[in-house]
Amino acid sequence: MMRILRLALLGALAILLVALALANRGPVTLRLLPDEAGRFLGLGWSVDLPLFLVIALGVLVGLAIGFVWEWARESRHRSAASRNAREAARLRGEVSRMSGGDAQKDDVLALLEGGGRAR
Repeated sequence: MMRILRLALLGALAILLVALALANRGPVTLRLLPDEAGRFLGLGWSVDLPLFLVIALGVLVGLAIGFVWEWARESRHRSAASRNAREAARLRGEVSRMSGGDAQKDDVLALLEGGGRAR
């Protein structure tokens, strides 16, 4: 059921994006700088693109910037998690080394595991 719902939503989104592209296919001129500044600096770079492509590229660039920003912001949490995982592994090894496997148990543990009778 969820697969059908997901496919229906993706189909509706595809139809919406195609309709948006068809409605906004007129050319738009993108310039690096305003005309006066471009002439003054000698950088008159411009390109003509369909409006829907400009919108799609703007959304994609915004998503990319957001993903990189989040990745950089969460690097502190990732490093702390890996540090904690290394510490936990070290402590597990130390506990297994100190306990010596199942060689000798504490009296309290023997009472708890034996149902109240000491061994």
